[in-house]
Amino acid sequence: MNLSGRVKKLVIIVGESDKVYQRPLFEAVIYAAKKYKMSGVTVTRGVLSYGEKSLLHSSKIFALSEDKPMIITLVDVEDRLKDFALIINRLLDKAGAGGLITLEDVEVLRYGEHYD
Repeated sequence: MNLSGRVKKLVIIVGESDKVYQRPLFEAVIYAAKKYKMSGVTVTRGVLSYGEKSLLHSSKIFALSEDKPMIITLVDVEDRLKDFALIINRLLDKAGAGGLITLEDVEVLRYGEHYD
């Protein structure tokens, strides 16, 4: 897929301990993105966060919560991301998980590998 110019970025934030179908939710999102041929996906682990219930989530050893935030980022065209967000909503419901899903404008300056 050629991805350039103005596109959208879908960001999904879930807890590291959220599970669906006996696997981490963030991992299920990656496999779903691959299955639906999304342009690409990156998952990063957050260091410190709080959400709707104001419970702090931290990567510190003696923190109250071990449920660190997992930030899943996808960049693609708007229609594909909106369709994929519906799939993610169903996965979150199936997992009984909370989370946050956002969609924002981005501009792709480069997409792809360097070939010699």
